[in-house]
Amino acid sequence: MSAGLARVGVVTFPGSLDDRDALRAVELMGGEGVTLWHGDADLRGVDAVVLPGGFSYGDYLRCGAIARFAPVMDEVRAFAERGGPVLGICNGFQILCESGLLPGALVRNRSLRFVCQYVHLRVETSQTPVTADLVPGELIEIPIKHGEGQFVADGETLARIEGEGRVVFRYCSASGEVGDEWNPNGSANAIAGVRSERGNVVGLMPHPEHAVDPDVGPTGGQPLFASLLARALSRA
Repeated sequence: MSAGLARVGVVTFPGSLDDRDALRAVELMGGEGVTLWHGDADLRGVDAVVLPGGFSYGDYLRCGAIARFAPVMDEVRAFAERGGPVLGICNGFQILCESGLLPGALVRNRSLRFVCQYVHLRVETSQTPVTADLVPGELIEIPIKHGEGQFVADGETLARIEGEGRVVFRYCSASGEVGDEWNPNGSANAIAGVRSERGNVVGLMPHPEHAVDPDVGPTGGQPLFASLLARALSRA
């Protein structure tokens, strides 16, 4: 354990492929990455949890549908209920929705094609651990890579999400406009990320862990990880 560093656990499920990238992002931003396994029954005293991208359990049945039953998810649920920061990225977002920790669901892209590109996101709220250091309306650029990233919800749920300010990010243009031409997967209301009612659980389809190193592209993920580490450390 490193004194003064936020300890962020990253869960590896069978089929995870962005777990190492998430650990590297945590450490590049000044935190301590802690490896967690899907079969663990202990979060090892971490200050925050990340569910990374990939294809947990081969995406059988539905994306995230099997991962929700992994032993570690009992601990993640309990951690979230205690107010612990939980971030689900891409497949991690799908797992959080399947687990009931976040509303809505992620289904096949409207185009029925896998998408891989950089996108712009508009921050909609600062009331989360990953956007606490950002302001609504701020824009960031990070990549996406998914086949099942279309956020959907029934009309009542969607109205509640919007009414309660639980949309965290929307797909947008480089100047912040929202429209079909900048919505890469057909998500309802251009939603790219949502939060739980308390705000401590966040899921998003884009990959901030791939946008922290200026040597390889945009750095829109930096403020998200910086905010997560700061909020995690404040709870330690």
